[in-house]
Order: sequence, then structure tokens, then C-alpha cells
Amino acid sequence: MRFNDYPLSENILKALEGLNYDEPTEVQSEVIPITFKGRDLVVKSQTGSGKTAAFAIPLCELINWEENKPQALVLTPTRELAAQVKEDITNIGRFKRIKATAIYGKQSFERQKVELKQKNHVVVGTPGRVLDHIEKETLSLEKVKYLVIDEADEMLNMGFIEQVEAIIQSLPTERMTMLFSATLPEDIEQLSKTYMKTPTHIVIEGTGLLTNSIDHSFLDVEEEAKFPLLTDIATVENPDSCIIFCRTQVRVDQLLERMEKLNFSCDKIHGGMIQEDRFAVMDDFKRGKFRYLVATDVAARGIDVENISLVINYDLPLEKESYVHRIGRTGRAGEMGKAITFVTNQELKYVADIESFIGCEIRKGTVPTIEEVAQGAVVFTRSQIALPKLKKDKSEQLNKDIMKLYFNGGKKKKLRAVDFVGTIAKLRGVSADDIGIITIQENVTYVDILNGKGSLVLQAMKNTTIKGKLLKVHIAKK
Repeated sequence: MRFNDYPLSENILKALEGLNYDEPTEVQSEVIPITFKGRDLVVKSQTGSGKTAAFAIPLCELINWEENKPQALVLTPTRELAAQVKEDITNIGRFKRIKATAIYGKQSFERQKVELKQKNHVVVGTPGRVLDHIEKETLSLEKVKYLVIDEADEMLNMGFIEQVEAIIQSLPTERMTMLFSATLPEDIEQLSKTYMKTPTHIVIEGTGLLTNSIDHSFLDVEEEAKFPLLTDIATVENPDSCIIFCRTQVRVDQLLERMEKLNFSCDKIHGGMIQEDRFAVMDDFKRGKFRYLVATDVAARGIDVENISLVINYDLPLEKESYVHRIGRTGRAGEMGKAITFVTNQELKYVADIESFIGCEIRKGTVPTIEEVAQGAVVFTRSQIALPKLKKDKSEQLNKDIMKLYFNGGKKKKLRAVDFVGTIAKLRGVSADDIGIITIQENVTYVDILNGKGSLVLQAMKNTTIKGKLLKVHIAKK
């Protein structure tokens, strides 16, 4: 099957082509046809298998653009994943002008409230903040037809299941529910039985850990020998992109400090950082501005970074599920990956638990020899001082003909989306089809101009009024 074999409109197919989505992955080919039949779904699929697009593609197709209130709600365990899913839905629905909004903690509630008052097709959020908006009646649920619970097992691990249940109980009963999880613990199975209507179960065994896409091993190491071993592995492996997982925020800070002293190309991410910094670090890592990301488990979810060739568990994860999600950062989208876990003598007994959980053996690896480290040292040193080769964003090709314009007027000037559409569509050489997503805030408005018409609209709007007001207009800053 190819994407044009599904009942997808030209607008969606055009976006998929721009994103270089050539053929459906296994999870997509299983999920997409069933969603068009309106059935509830429970999907067990390894991270990195393309599951976000598996629900985002049909959602974007099924949504009625004319309806102003949210028709789909997507719940995610972390802010990073909420932002990632919102971006993916926006890209897939770009030419249908699907408006997706992400809501999560540590971000202005009032700003989110203003955005939720506007036309929204999809709301993506973390359970706590979604529940806040429901309780304060700032999130309209009456038109919600589709619910997606993403990374359900992590919701359970993070203690969000009660909040998820409270949200579900607030939704219309006539809806389609899709639950995605890398593992299916008993509590998640119970959730599906309680709130879903005879769901179809899809189990994708052919991804991640259970294939040859990840070579995973463990090394028996004493605590004080971990850092020297890490530097030796980095020297021998010399990865372009690597995540090093630690158990706590303090450990992340300490390890980063030691790595920086040795001039490693590195940065960190953990829950103690402010959200803007977390997003900035992840953006830099995706672009390849540095090689080594030192992280807590907050980075094990929703981090869609291409070509991570190595994952190192500097500390053994306390949760068996965390092992699955950590090493699932590598070996994605058909690429080969490697995962190495440091295990102290006291922790050896936990390896068997993880093996039992994942259903396969983790081989015992060998530490690099002095000769191997010496051999790799020259190339490693050269790569550390070389300027990074920046990676292209996967949506770059899609968005090359799209210009986001900034206007210095919004709700306070009583401006509505229809005012911008009516004015811009009347410009010579421009039609309503050239106008994308419009986001109106209190004092500013952002308008996506499609089909390479951005420069034309920019010049014309410098001398064109909207509702009798001449607004300042320029290309929006990223």
C-alpha cells in the first residue's frame, strides 16, 4: 500500500510528499484503514515506528475544517511530546489549514486560554494542564469526536492515569478512542476495557528491540569507573549523535560538567530546567549543533531525532519500561543503532528482570581495549573540534514555499480571521487557497502564506488596510 491508496485528499497527500513520507510503516498500514472505519483502537508499537503519523494522518483527513471548536484531543505524558505531536499534526494538515494547539504546564495559562478561544481543530496536551482547562471551562469538549492517548504506559508510570480517567469522563461518549503504548501493562488494558468500545488490538512486534535494528549490550562496571569507561566508549564509537541517560537531575549536571572539562560537544536536558531552555536544547540537538545529550528520562519520550547512533545508559533505569523507551531513541526509521548499559555488581540482578520484560537476552559486552582507544583517539579528537554539520529539519522541504507573516494587531483591535482572509484574498494574484493557518493573539496575528506567495502578500499588505487599519507587517521571527 502507498498513501494514495487510502481515502486521503490532495491536501494531505501534498503535505506527506513534502515531508518525504514515501510508504506507510507497518504501524501506519495497520492503523490508518481501521481509523476510517471509526473503530476504537489499542496499539502496542515500539517508539520510532511512525505511530504519531499513524493517528495524525487520519485525524487531519477526518476533521471538518469548517468547525471552529476542537474535534480531536491528544493526551501525551510530557511537554516535549505534546510540542512534537502538535508540530507533526500541523505539518501533515498544513494545506488543509488544520489548526493544532499544544497546552502544557510551565507555560502561561492565560495565553493558552486566549488561543483556545480561537478556531482549533486539534488540542494536544499533558493531562494536568488539559484537566485545568476543563475545570476552568476554557477548553470546549462538546465537539470532540476523536481521543488519542499516546504513550499510555508512561502516563501510568508518571501517575497520570487518574487525571486521564477524569478527562475521559468529561468527553462526549460518542467518539473514537485510540490508545498507543510501547508496552501494555495490566492497568492500561483495564483502562481500555473500561472506556473503549470493543477496541481492535494491533500489536506491532517487528520494530525496535525485537529486531536487529538495535544492538544492545551491558557492561559490568564499578561506579567510580563509569566516567573513564564513558570516555573510552565515546572515543572508540565516535558517534555523530548520542544520548547518555542518568537517573537524576543532579547526576546529569555532574556528568555534563565533567564532559565539558574534557571539551565534549555536549549539552543537557532534565525536568529542573525551564521549558524554553529544554525546547532550545532539543532543537539544537535535532539540528546537530552538539553531539552528546546528557538526559534524565524526560528525554526518553517524544524526542524524534534522526540518526541517533548510540544510546548509553550511564545509570541503569529503575523502571523496566524506561529501558524500552530509552534505547528506543536509536535504531529508528529503519536505521541501525547501538545501546550500551552500565551495570554495577549490585544491579546485575535487575538485568534479568529487563530481559524477561523485553523477551530477549541482553548480551554482555566487552570494554574497549587500550589499543582500540588509542586507535580511535585521533579521529575522535578531530571530530570534536570540527564544526558541526547541521541537519535539515524534516519539514524544511514542506515549508519552503510557506512564509509566516506577523501583523501588529489582534483581538484588542477586534480583528478576526475572516478579516485577514477577506483582505488578503482580494490582492492581485492571491486567492483564499494561498492562505494557511491564522493565529490571532491579543495584540498580534500570525498568518501563513502558502504556495510561494509570501513576498507578494508582504509587499502588498504594507499599503493595504484591514478593517480600516494599516498594520505593521513583516516576516515572523522563528
